[in-house]
Amino acid sequence: MIAHIAVALSLTLLAPIAEPPAAAELPAVAKLPAAELSTAQADTLPLPGVSVKYLEKAGDPVRLSTYGLGTKSTYLRARTGNTFAQQPTLSEAAVSPDAATVAGVPKSYRAGYDSLLLTDRASGKGKRVRTVKKPLAASYISWSRDSKRVALTVEQKVGGKWRAVGFTVVDVVTGTARTVRPAGLDGAADFWWSPGGDLVARFGDGLRTYRVSDGATLRTFAGVGLPTGPEDAYSPSGSRLTTWCPSRFKEQLCLVNPATGKIASRVAVSPEMLFGWWDESHVIAVMAHQGAYRLSVVDLTGKVTRVLAAIPSQTWKANLWLTFRRG
Repeated sequence: MIAHIAVALSLTLLAPIAEPPAAAELPAVAKLPAAELSTAQADTLPLPGVSVKYLEKAGDPVRLSTYGLGTKSTYLRARTGNTFAQQPTLSEAAVSPDAATVAGVPKSYRAGYDSLLLTDRASGKGKRVRTVKKPLAASYISWSRDSKRVALTVEQKVGGKWRAVGFTVVDVVTGTARTVRPAGLDGAADFWWSPGGDLVARFGDGLRTYRVSDGATLRTFAGVGLPTGPEDAYSPSGSRLTTWCPSRFKEQLCLVNPATGKIASRVAVSPEMLFGWWDESHVIAVMAHQGAYRLSVVDLTGKVTRVLAAIPSQTWKANLWLTFRRG
């Protein structure tokens, strides 16, 4: 996640070209009510350790579930209620889409192996699944939409820099892990799930999808821009996919039609970072604001329709990350 924040902050926007393609290239979706900019009747959730207060309303389509500062601190929301507790042994954590399981990456190896901790939220019972052997590391948790599997990006330090060499998939039910090293992998790749159960990662100036069983290339989306993060870049319906626009465009955020593999439209907005989709017609973005930042709901015209939190500059620069669970 830290790597993607750095990418977002370093994007360079060049001169505009022709008018964007018609948005009609995207599959039609039902029009949803606009999010509200007002914070009236919102519950204020203090976030320990980061000097942030998150504003949540009943009926929000997503719920903040974990957050942290780089790999230094990780906070997990209680199973019920609005409190967050630090997880001192974890470098990252994410709650499954069905809210039943927490996946966490420990800060240290055990017996020479990296691992994934899976904790049942109802019983509190956990199990440790070995992933890769040192000096490899497996991190960047991505849950499949059916909550049955976790994908991790496997990295190795080369010349003092971590580079992706493959992925590990953990089966939540069996507690087993399998590591695959696809051929010709982009060293800056981070793996995450497609709605159909394949893995997606950066490849050159676009994206590539991989078969989970053996890492075979299924499809390459060339020239569509870099992924907006290891969080799910697909909209809830799967009909839209966000990327950082290629530098030939003046806009920063692009919407790709997964069916055609082409950029269907571009959004005139310049977020510092995206943390996934709010609903089918809004994304969750960090926007610069008066010398600091705001976590905002942004529609697909680039308009901020709701502010979720004010983020101090020092907190954002300390590599703040957040994860959300739908429903």
